Amino acid sequence: MAQIEFDSVTKVFPGDVVALDDVSLRIEDGEFIALVGPSGCGKSTLLRALAGLEEITTGGISIDGRDVTDLAPRHRDIAMVFQSYALYPHMSVRQNLGYGLKVRRTPKGEIRRRVEEVAGLLGLAELLERKPAQLSGGQRQRVAMGRAIVRQPKAFLMDEPLSNLDAKLRVGMRASLAQLHRQLATTTVYVTHDQVEAMTLGQRVAVMREGRILQVDAPQRLYEQPRDLFVAGFIGSPAMNLVDATVDGGEISFGQFRVPLDGGRRPKLGSPRKVVLGIRPESFEDAAFSARELPTLDVEIVVLEELGSDAHVFFHVDAPRITPEAVEAEGEDDASLVAEERALLNARVDPRTAARVGDSLRLAVDPARFHFFDPRSGASLVDHAPRRLPEPVPVTQ
Repeated sequence: MAQIEFDSVTKVFPGDVVALDDVSLRIEDGEFIALVGPSGCGKSTLLRALAGLEEITTGGISIDGRDVTDLAPRHRDIAMVFQSYALYPHMSVRQNLGYGLKVRRTPKGEIRRRVEEVAGLLGLAELLERKPAQLSGGQRQRVAMGRAIVRQPKAFLMDEPLSNLDAKLRVGMRASLAQLHRQLATTTVYVTHDQVEAMTLGQRVAVMREGRILQVDAPQRLYEQPRDLFVAGFIGSPAMNLVDATVDGGEISFGQFRVPLDGGRRPKLGSPRKVVLGIRPESFEDAAFSARELPTLDVEIVVLEELGSDAHVFFHVDAPRITPEAVEAEGEDDASLVAEERALLNARVDPRTAARVGDSLRLAVDPARFHFFDPRSGASLVDHAPRRLPEPVPVTQ
């Protein structure tokens, strides 16, 4: 295990392209942390900087208090798993697993012991004599992970290791990775663009955008208490509905709807005030199945998605839909918000709903779960309840 620290790390590529912008992050012993964000946000660059594959422009990187900023990759005692399996096609699974130990001149007996131990851990014991061409995609990925595990490094660095797998196999591999981390208790930094992967695997999740870390938190806290519009829109599946709204006294209006805020969240600043209103799809209910007294909205259904376990109802609101990617970091101008004239909102409801496209449906909505954001800066305007979410529990062997 290892404690890792980034101290004001900046990386500028030729042409003044800033890939990392003053990134500071501390990763605890045995922690599994996920770096998530859209393509080009800097997450892979940060991982490569930690591995020593990318030279940083300013700042420092330390592992267990030892400055490794200028050390070569082989001196950092870390192992990396890439998106591509990078297996040697002419070698057997056994030879692929043991190759890293062989070049380090580890005794043959020790290589055999470690390879067989890792093969058993990963369910590869029956495949040791096969070549990579004889393996499925999931088996190849387990071999790639095993090659890293067999070295017994201080930390694992994983760069989108599951992105080549189909959706069903990714779900199974996610569970295997989580179980593996519980068994090994090795510090792991995991890069992904898939927020579901990040939320299900990470004890903490760091959301990145344009080379910066916007928020680092436990997954549930990211979901319930996003600090800004970008994090709110990025975390959650399906995504949060974001719409132009006005708070006036004890009510909020968005398009043709007015909802009382009694007993619910309220923005910190005075009213009347223009805000970006965030409503997660699961904050709606089909009023026919609601057991609570909640405000209701009568909507016309334009799209219906029946998924078995739930149904997604889409309806229009006569107010602009806000696109979080368009909020400028400096937040100087409302015009920087890209909006669609009529927002298309998504409500996640009970699968027993009688909703049909073209019909009217009465939805209940919970104002206690509303989110409010500044339309200029994108910052959250919510005073969150003092409820404490559990901190990540260090993994022990």
